[in-house]
Amino acid sequence: MANHQSSIKRIKQSDKKRLRNKYYAKTTRNAIKKLRNMEDKKTAEDFLPKVTSLIDKLAKKNIIHENKASNLKSKLSKHINQL
Repeated sequence: MANHQSSIKRIKQSDKKRLRNKYYAKTTRNAIKKLRNMEDKKTAEDFLPKVTSLIDKLAKKNIIHENKASNLKSKLSKHINQL
C-alpha cells in the first residue's frame, strides 16, 4: 500500500472511476446487443436514439474513442436499415 496521503487518495479515486466507467460501458454494450437482436424494424428505430445517446456519452467521457463511437453508430444504423 502507498505511504503518502495523496497517493492513497489517488488510488481510491481511480478505483471509483474504474468501476463507474465499467458500469457505463457494460450498460451500453448490453443495449447494443439488445438492439442487434431486435427483429422488428419499428422498435429498433425507436430504440436507436437511446443507444446512440449512450455511445455519445461514453465518447464524451473518453471511456471509448470518438472513432469507435462513430463506427458503432454507423454499423447499428446500417443494421437497422437492412431489417
